[in-house]
Amino acid sequence: MTLEEIIILIARIIGSLLVFKWNFFGAIIAILVDFSDLFMMNLLHLGGVRNYQMFDKIIDLFYLIFFLIVTFKWTKKLRNISIFLFVLRIIGFVLFEIFHNRLILFIFPNVFEFWFLAIAYMKLFKYEITTRKLVVIFTIVLILKLIHEYILHVWKVLDNYRAIDVLNNLLRFLNILD
Repeated sequence: MTLEEIIILIARIIGSLLVFKWNFFGAIIAILVDFSDLFMMNLLHLGGVRNYQMFDKIIDLFYLIFFLIVTFKWTKKLRNISIFLFVLRIIGFVLFEIFHNRLILFIFPNVFEFWFLAIAYMKLFKYEITTRKLVVIFTIVLILKLIHEYILHVWKVLDNYRAIDVLNNLLRFLNILD
């Protein structure tokens, strides 16, 4: 591993640990730290990230496994749905690694991540979790995640941009409005 990959890995693991203390807000932080590698790759020049898609999917497993561990305290129904969604993500990850086709990431979207956020939010604010609400949550989460995966992996909208350039352009634009 390059030094850059090691720094990103450590940041992602540390950022993910907060989910054990604060399930919902820790998950939000873990997901934001997940995005931070896009900036770190642009700002650090310590050997680079050799295969970003593979590297990102592998280190995503840390926060996804931490999320899964949290679900073991949930009710049997919520835990089983979470395990099922996690396993689907792992299947998609393995198929992606075998075939190196990003369409697989659309076919096997990471619904588990959004599902976890939705349920952790409901638990934080003590909403009653009924079967009907679970169906609605799952439907919304699936639609949002399919749109997200389509934009990233099928349409590949962000492939031609560096995160730091997008941020700099946004800041320049905001200064024009001031």
